[in-house]
Amino acid sequence: MKFSISREALLRPLTLVAGVVERRQTLPVLSNVLIQVDQDQVSLTGTDLEVELVGRTVASHVEEAGAITVPARKLMDICKSLPDQSELHLSLEDGRAVLRSARSRFTLSTLPVAEFPNIEDGQSSVELAMPRGTLKHLIDSTSFAMAQQDVRYYLNGLLLEFAPNLVRTVATDGHRLAVCSRPVEIPVETNQKLIVPRKGVLELVRLLDDSEEPVSLTLGTTHVRAHTGDFTFTSKLVDGKFPDYERVVPRGGDKVFIAERAELRQVLSRTAILSNEKYRGVRLHLEEGNLKVMANNPEQEEAEENIAIEYSGAAMEIGFNVGYLVDVLSVLDEDRVQMTLGDPNSSALMEEPGGGDALYVVMPMRL
Repeated sequence: MKFSISREALLRPLTLVAGVVERRQTLPVLSNVLIQVDQDQVSLTGTDLEVELVGRTVASHVEEAGAITVPARKLMDICKSLPDQSELHLSLEDGRAVLRSARSRFTLSTLPVAEFPNIEDGQSSVELAMPRGTLKHLIDSTSFAMAQQDVRYYLNGLLLEFAPNLVRTVATDGHRLAVCSRPVEIPVETNQKLIVPRKGVLELVRLLDDSEEPVSLTLGTTHVRAHTGDFTFTSKLVDGKFPDYERVVPRGGDKVFIAERAELRQVLSRTAILSNEKYRGVRLHLEEGNLKVMANNPEQEEAEENIAIEYSGAAMEIGFNVGYLVDVLSVLDEDRVQMTLGDPNSSALMEEPGGGDALYVVMPMRL
C-alpha cells in the first residue's frame, strides 16, 4: 500500500473515526484505525464492537492499493501537529506504516488487517431517509436526559420511534424525561422502536448538521445504520423494553406559569451556587406574578432570588434538583418557557408556551 493525500483530506474523517475508538481496549486491534485504499478512494474505519464508523476521502495520488491498521490516536495527533496544507505520503514498509511529510518521517506499528472486526450486517428490515437537521434537532432536544451508567441498561440510550409521518426521540434517567416529535414523511407502515446506546447517539450527532440534506437510515433488528455524505455509521441496538413514557407525562396540573427562559435560567444558576453540593436542591415558591427561588446548604448559607412571571392562582412551594431544570432551559429554543405544576409531590411539565414539538418532565424532590 502506498498513497499520497493532503493533511486536510485525511484529518476530518480521521478525527471523527478516532472518536469511536476507545482508549482502553481488551483487543489491541480495537485501538487501531483500518485504512483501505482502492483506486483513489481512501476509507477509514474505527470500532469498539458496539459502534462502527467508516469515513471516506479521496487520495491525491495512489501508487499501490491495499489495507493497513495503525494506532488511531497517534496517527491523528501526528496529522494535527503537521503544518496546514501538508502533503502526506503513507506506505507500508516491512510490516510498519511509514508516514512522510516534507522533512518529517514517522514509523508506526501495524496489526494484521484480518484481526480487525467488522459489525455483521443484521437483517435489515426498513430503509428510510429524513433531513439531517431534523434528526439533529430531535437528538439535541432529548439526549441530555439519557442515563449514564444505570443498572436499567435500557435507559442508557435514546429511544428512536418511527411512525407513519412522525419521528420521535425519548430519553429518561428515571428522574426526568425528554420527548421530542417532528412530522416527517417516511415510508413505515407499522411503528418501529429502537434503543440506540448512549455512545452511538453521541457519535451519530457529530455527523449531522442543520441542513436539509438527507441522512438515510437502515433499521435492523439488532443494528441501526446511517449514511451521511462520506460517512457510514453503524451501532448495535440495546436489547430491552423502554418504559411507557406516555404514562409518566403528568396530566391535569392546574398551576401554569410562563417565564422568560434566559432570565429563569440565570436565576436558577445563581441560586444553585449556594445549594447543597450533593443534592443540588432549590425551592420554588410560586405566587401571583412572582416566582421566588431559594437555596441553602449545610454551612447555613442562603440564596434567594425573585423573578416576575405570568401567573395568577394559588401559592405553592415545590423543590427540584436545579441541574435538571437548567438542562431543560438550555435546550429549549423559545424565548419563554411554560411550566405546569400540580402539587408539591407531582412532576412538573416544561415546554414552550402553548406546547411545541418537545416536552420535558422533571420529578420534584423533598427538601
